Amino acid sequence: MKAIQFKQYGSPDVLRVINLARPVPKKKDVLIKVEAIGVNYADTARREGAYVVDTPLPFIPGSEVAGEVVELGEEVEGIKVGMKVVTLLGSHRATGYAEYTLADSRGLIPLSDGVDLKQAAALPLQGLTAYHILKTMGRIEKGETVVVHAAAGGVGTLAVQLAKKFGANVIATASSDEKLAIAKRLGADVLINYTEAGWQNKVMEETKHGADVILEMVGGSIFYDSLHCLAPFGRLVFYGMASGQPVKFNPGRLMEKNQSVMGFFLPQMMAKPSLYQQSLQELLTYMKNGELELLIGGTYPLEDAAHVHRLLQGRKTTGKLILVP
Repeated sequence: MKAIQFKQYGSPDVLRVINLARPVPKKKDVLIKVEAIGVNYADTARREGAYVVDTPLPFIPGSEVAGEVVELGEEVEGIKVGMKVVTLLGSHRATGYAEYTLADSRGLIPLSDGVDLKQAAALPLQGLTAYHILKTMGRIEKGETVVVHAAAGGVGTLAVQLAKKFGANVIATASSDEKLAIAKRLGADVLINYTEAGWQNKVMEETKHGADVILEMVGGSIFYDSLHCLAPFGRLVFYGMASGQPVKFNPGRLMEKNQSVMGFFLPQMMAKPSLYQQSLQELLTYMKNGELELLIGGTYPLEDAAHVHRLLQGRKTTGKLILVP
């Protein structure tokens, strides 16, 4: 089978097409014939050796796949050959950038007939992230105001829609008018270009007291500016650092307004399968019922993985990028 692997950390150029023997499932694993792969910032961080947890070399990136079950381990229950499924492979095994991959049968979500596999592959990582940074970490309540940074990105487009579904007012930020127009179409109430100086003052003007929840994944100056416009009892959820710029702050400043800053790392959610599976099923239901629009920013052959990484890190894309073996 073909796969994409890197043997050293670095630029997208370290990604190589290789040939491997098709893996054999054991115990509770299944073998999936991969039909669509979601591309994420986590994949680029892995490649650069900058991920939250260590990345062993050599490494095949990719944790988000949809496809068909073609072989079962001897202890698998409730899953049949021929099932169409979507899953997250988990931070310890990844290996999604391949024609076939092994997955834990207990983490599979069977797909109903008619579900587009590219759409399904676009949902787990970013959909679960958007869902849980709003609900589990952000504890969003009806009538509150949430700021969604990078609102035209994979997580952002879903967070805008989910926040509206949960009854919140949404302030969407992005780096261009084109991206802000996407957020507006998805339901955002207020649009702000965060590349313009003083954007945080606009948040204060719109809310008077500041935002109740801020979803932050840029880092650097955006983090500090976000703290400036966080409301009393507000929650800032930090779930990425796309700028690559680390942040430092004095937690004592949170005491004055009873504010919270918290981190979110999706693989920790995988330690609680019931929570992960329930929320993913909920998201798939929203998608099936037309209540959640998944934006596919582009579909590319597996061999173009390096090109897709450049596109993603160039921050010129909108929606989700998909690889197809």
